[in-house]
Amino acid sequence: MALSVRPATLDDAPAIRDLLNAIDVLEIGGPETDLPAVEADLGRPGVDLEADSWLAHENSELVAYGLLWDDSGGERIAMDHYVLPGRPVAAVRLFELMEARAVRRAGANGAARAIVHMHLNSAPTLDTALIDGRGWQRVRRYQVMVREVSGESCPVPVPPPGVTLRDCAAEADRRRAHELWERTFAEHFDHRPRTYEQWLDDLDAGRLDWSLVLIAAVEGLGPVRSIFVDQPAASGAVHRKAEDRPRTGRTWTTPTTRRGAVPGVVGPRRSTGQGLGDAAVLVARDDRESMGWIRNVGVVKEARGRGLGGYLLRHAFSAFAGRGRDTVGLGVDTRNATGALKLYEANGMRPHFAVDTWEVTLPV
Repeated sequence: MALSVRPATLDDAPAIRDLLNAIDVLEIGGPETDLPAVEADLGRPGVDLEADSWLAHENSELVAYGLLWDDSGGERIAMDHYVLPGRPVAAVRLFELMEARAVRRAGANGAARAIVHMHLNSAPTLDTALIDGRGWQRVRRYQVMVREVSGESCPVPVPPPGVTLRDCAAEADRRRAHELWERTFAEHFDHRPRTYEQWLDDLDAGRLDWSLVLIAAVEGLGPVRSIFVDQPAASGAVHRKAEDRPRTGRTWTTPTTRRGAVPGVVGPRRSTGQGLGDAAVLVARDDRESMGWIRNVGVVKEARGRGLGGYLLRHAFSAFAGRGRDTVGLGVDTRNATGALKLYEANGMRPHFAVDTWEVTLPV
């Protein structure tokens, strides 16, 4: 078959979505790639589509797609590689082009090597024998988990004692959510510190409903001060939390004055320095066709073991059920040291599919 490779353009987003959904059907049983997600990838800051994207056609049929980006400013390079089954020539050609580009980008950053990460389904359409010989190896596994939700099964949860919840409609709270994100994920595998602006880009914040980004504060914890400031990003990152007890002596209200408000959230409130400390953050989004999505749940070390993670998780289930969703999903590192996988299982989530992080180290 005649193989041709060219860069992608923004106008190719619908064709790329269709290719990825065809791969979704084969790998996970149904299409789960939305056009806005593809458009966000193609438009991510720092990506030069002419040099960092590839579309492979065989006899005019789009059979493979690649995208590469560099968020580290150093040796860490990330890439996505998708190919239909039975297309080894296209698969290998894209790997050749993408690995060469990764080396050039790392070299331009002054690095002596390129450490390249890629995510693949645990049972991918790609024949992994094609990359075993290129030095790629699996280094991590992530489990995508889902749970069915409804108003009956997911009522608004009772908060743990001393806990208040607010959303991030205000700019100051969005910045606080970023600080908590950095603090709670600082020790996670492949985490790379992000400035506030970089974090917004990562989240595709223009499409984010900030009423689904929640901060939990704990009385008696004291203000949990930020240890991060906006500065150039360092190295490393990945592209692709206990029993609640009834609270007494406080009335919890359901806001009804603004569209999209999350039941059970009171706000805005901030740390006052008088015993109220921001301690946990949840980032969720409602722009996927297939399900509501929880991007992250993080709890600072000082507040773990108080039921905050489970409370935020159940709050998100209830919020999505209230919006008419019937399924909620998230991804979790199966080797997460905080016990996140057990928490999600304890709250009714089940495995949907697994994704492996693959890595190769290339000399510059």
